[in-house]
Amino acid sequence: MVNHRRHLIEDMTIPTLCYTGIDTELLFTHNQPLLGYASYPLLAKSSTRAIIEKMYIDLIALAKRYQTAVILDAMTWIASSQRGAMIGLNEHQLRDFNLDAIDLMAQVRDRCGDLPTLLSAQIGPREDGYQANNQMSANESLGYHSAQIDTYKLTKADFITASTLSYPEEAAGIVLAAKSANIPVVVSFTVELDGNLPNGESLEDAIAKVDGLTKRYASYFMINCAHPSHFSHSFTQQPWEQRIKGIVVNASKCSHAELDRCETLDSGDPFSLGKEVAEICRQNTQISVVGGCCGTNLDHLEQIMKNLRES
Repeated sequence: MVNHRRHLIEDMTIPTLCYTGIDTELLFTHNQPLLGYASYPLLAKSSTRAIIEKMYIDLIALAKRYQTAVILDAMTWIASSQRGAMIGLNEHQLRDFNLDAIDLMAQVRDRCGDLPTLLSAQIGPREDGYQANNQMSANESLGYHSAQIDTYKLTKADFITASTLSYPEEAAGIVLAAKSANIPVVVSFTVELDGNLPNGESLEDAIAKVDGLTKRYASYFMINCAHPSHFSHSFTQQPWEQRIKGIVVNASKCSHAELDRCETLDSGDPFSLGKEVAEICRQNTQISVVGGCCGTNLDHLEQIMKNLRES
């Protein structure tokens, strides 16, 4: 585990670009089937590994054009024991995939120059992130996620991002596991059309609960896997909002239930998406991490960066 970039994580003030839409891009653009929606097994195939590597390289190139920092996110979002077992993988295989995913990003960073580049080890929910089913306590979440998090101590990952979480207790367990492993961690909740988490809690209450259970160990919070129209109204210049430093948006305005039923990719409107993200950032200057999630690609990221520059 490398901590020499910890200050970049804790003091995230420079504009930083990230991209977590690799899964949908692989599935819909490159026609790669994802068993159990897991993309990390594709690292074992040279052809798809090359596609993934190019996505990272292209992301860094875009960040260089706009002279901003960049976060590379590992394809390990559901590389945990229960989700891995569902597609026939054991703990040893999962450990190897987690290590390999971080190693690929580290190789890309080493080759792509001196652009400020952070490596994020992605952790996802134990269950479906769009539904708050079979909820765990914070202690149960700590026990479940510790194995994956402990693996990252052996890597060059700079921090952990827990993404698309639907209730605060699971988030708190992940934060506690990261704290035990002495790894910085970021928590990203997803929200429904009303701006609340899938379990019905508000962002304010969820963040307060996680901070209370973990003594504010999380470096910051984010919102991901939602369209700006779903959560822009949640920002009303309240003190708690200062804990939210990132928004990683979907291209589509559809609800999670509608997205689950989609057989084709809804790429939305990159131009309006870029404007909406820039407007949220203009009104909430603490937000410094921006990016694309499901349904987005480099066109959406380009529009986000272009509008941020002009705002």
